Amino acid sequence: MKWAGLLGLAAVAFVLAVLLGPAHVPLAELAGSEIIRSLRVPRALLAFLVGGSLAVAGASLQALVRNPLADPFLLGLSGGAGLGAVAAIALHVSGPFALPLAAFAGALGAMALVYRFGLVGGAELDPRVLLLAGVAVGAFASAVTTAVVSLADAAELRNAFLWLWGGLSGASWDTVLVLGVYLPLPLAVLAASARPLDLLALGEEPARYLGADVEQLKRRVYVAASLLTAAAVAVSGVIGFVGLIVPHIGRLLWGHRHRTLLPVAFLGGGSLLSLADTAARVAVAPRELPVGIVTALVGVPLFAFLLRRWTKS
Repeated sequence: MKWAGLLGLAAVAFVLAVLLGPAHVPLAELAGSEIIRSLRVPRALLAFLVGGSLAVAGASLQALVRNPLADPFLLGLSGGAGLGAVAAIALHVSGPFALPLAAFAGALGAMALVYRFGLVGGAELDPRVLLLAGVAVGAFASAVTTAVVSLADAAELRNAFLWLWGGLSGASWDTVLVLGVYLPLPLAVLAASARPLDLLALGEEPARYLGADVEQLKRRVYVAASLLTAAAVAVSGVIGFVGLIVPHIGRLLWGHRHRTLLPVAFLGGGSLLSLADTAARVAVAPRELPVGIVTALVGVPLFAFLLRRWTKS
């Protein structure tokens, strides 16, 4: 019954994303409408891919660092991606994929730096150091980003802020195709790590005794989750709370087993971001809100509700 409800929610979110928008398209003209075919359908698909990727990455990282507050952006990836994108805007780098590639490169740079800090003190990846390194790298990248933005002219400043607040206005069939080819590998790596992540929740020593290769698992999960986040941020900008809230709702309704939680997170994250993007397009039409603002407005009350449940239990 719960699975049927989740699949129904995903279907409703997709249909609303296709039907609703600032431009009215009569139902009789949906099949032949260029707006539907070239704009809304790829945007709805991109929202599902990005939201699902962020939620799966969040669920995996929360298990990796054993911290319920961990999310993809706490590990410095959004700061690195933001710095790369803002640098591309400030330097007037041209090309249809210039901004996503710059953001992706920035996220990969932050990932590598945080990973290197996580190995400080030995060959083992320490989740606690990883978390602290992510906060430090993210803060440093954000400071440099602010400096670049403060020196930019008015048009560049607006473009930079719009990207940093998140949005899916750049959706196209090419973007959907690129993500469709890119995402299966890191998603498959995380899905294959579902059982070891369940063991890791018991602690590193019990996981080792039960047969998990803990060090290899930590490296594999960190890299795969970071690559998911880097790709999502590259095409959508910084969209918060999806990777934090959706995994907690999934655990609340489906339990802690990652074999179930990861697909639940993908469907839930895709549905949430698709609904948030639809609201961002129609709330102040014909203008458009940054979708990151909508997810924050939804995510903060949900987080407060979940926090209250944790403190009572």
